[in-house]
Amino acid sequence: MAEPAAEPPAEPAMEASAPEAPAPASMAPAAPPVKAATAPPPAAPMTGPVRNVVLVHGAFVDGSSWNGVVAKLQQKGYHVSSVQNPLTSLADDVAATRRVLARQNGPTLLVGHSWGGIVITEAGANAPNVAGLVYIAAIAPDLHETAMDLMKRGAQMPAGKSIIKDPSGFLWLDRTKYRADIAADVPENLTRVLAAAQVPLAEKTLTETVSQVAWKDKPSWYVLTTKDRALSPELEKFMADRMGAKVVPMASSHLAPVSHAGEIADVIDRAARELSRQQ
Repeated sequence: MAEPAAEPPAEPAMEASAPEAPAPASMAPAAPPVKAATAPPPAAPMTGPVRNVVLVHGAFVDGSSWNGVVAKLQQKGYHVSSVQNPLTSLADDVAATRRVLARQNGPTLLVGHSWGGIVITEAGANAPNVAGLVYIAAIAPDLHETAMDLMKRGAQMPAGKSIIKDPSGFLWLDRTKYRADIAADVPENLTRVLAAAQVPLAEKTLTETVSQVAWKDKPSWYVLTTKDRALSPELEKFMADRMGAKVVPMASSHLAPVSHAGEIADVIDRAARELSRQQ
């Protein structure tokens, strides 16, 4: 996600079925970091091959953004679950993810896209059934680090100027900029559907910190989207290198799970196979 612009763009009239968005636009002075409430995740057996995959979506989309990936992974024989994040706080999203993790029987690969990277970083820590992590154009914080901290490290991205904050403190992506800023390689008709169904992100999440860091003791992979206009590819590389992840460059927009579903499924499959060999 791009760092919010210096000044909030004029707020266009919004339709009732509010939309989907990429990087946050200009924001009010950042509030002090807020630590997400956490609870110990449920234990589960760690033996056997990795056949479970849990997918965690980011901002301005919902779980349907994984539909193509889910279908491809199911064809490969995986048990796949797509979390529906409320995007109301880090703690809420972590809780939603842990509920799904608790339903997995055996080793699980936890996958996060965009904002979902922060969620899996917290939710995957101390989770015995999480065998590894895959980050896709995702924010990957270190201990007590916020999304805003990381976005300030990267270049100002175009999507950041397309973020609109509503009166209740939620961030939306301008529908008219949705395709250009986060989905340039997604068919236009599908982009319109995604924009219409987008789920807004609570602004406060940008200053919430993780209290646990799963990538410090879980094998990790990182899909680096080289045509991203929401999250700086240079920032993606910094985060991937810092965590020692196996990097997979992909010539994709920010919405790689939609535009490159087959390739994303292949990356997840390779990661699961490698983890299975280590069991």
